[in-house]
Amino acid sequence: MPTFDRDLVRIAYDRTEGALTPVVLLHGWCCDRSYLAPQAAFFAALGHGVVAPDLRGHGASGAPDGSYAMQVFADDVAALCDSLGVSGAVVVGHSMGGIVAFDLAVRYPALVSGLVMIDSAVTRPEASRAGLPAFIPRLPGPERETAVPDYVTRVLFQPTDDAARKAAILDAMARVAPHVMIGAIQGMYDWDPAEAAGKALPPALFIANTGKPLSDLPRLAALVPGLMLGQVVGSGHFCTLEVPDQVNAMLAWFVDLAARAG
Repeated sequence: MPTFDRDLVRIAYDRTEGALTPVVLLHGWCCDRSYLAPQAAFFAALGHGVVAPDLRGHGASGAPDGSYAMQVFADDVAALCDSLGVSGAVVVGHSMGGIVAFDLAVRYPALVSGLVMIDSAVTRPEASRAGLPAFIPRLPGPERETAVPDYVTRVLFQPTDDAARKAAILDAMARVAPHVMIGAIQGMYDWDPAEAAGKALPPALFIANTGKPLSDLPRLAALVPGLMLGQVVGSGHFCTLEVPDQVNAMLAWFVDLAARAG
């Protein structure tokens, strides 16, 4: 597995060379690049160049002390892509990765030719935002062992989701270093999408799960004129793994559209 060092932080990633529009895949909170493995394989088979990093603190990447702000993740990805000569990419972010992708589109426009947010809290609804100050303080201590699975189960899963996959996801999330878990969710809480107001953004797609979207979609549409919306059938938050064929079909259509628009 190749790695890239940015400011002494190791960023692990997978890369597939391809002649078609590059696709950058960004995973979510307490996850890793394997959560977008079906999408990486799909686009590689079509002939696209694919870059799929483990964000700092996640997977095989380094987990330093310090900030886990969305802008820090975005700066890591931008530096990685620059080192690989990747630009004009369709950036696909799942969950927290969608916030990072949005930040990249705002601050690194040459990198992003198309933006996809898969069930991401880019414009977090007020009710969800109001609940985080009570949840975050439960993460540093032993309450974390019950707080995280309770939160993830209530907010992110649907009854139709595969039970074995759900158990594996909950187990993997619980093993993420506490300072990363806390820093990243605090980073999501602190992040403000209003920086995008009035800026020219690339073509953008939001894919929601079967239940309640994690973003306030009217607010997101106001920030992203021409925002396209999709929704999967029969899956909760982890739709990239649960119903990859549905997700991949929407992504393939969108990547082609973005390429033609560019």
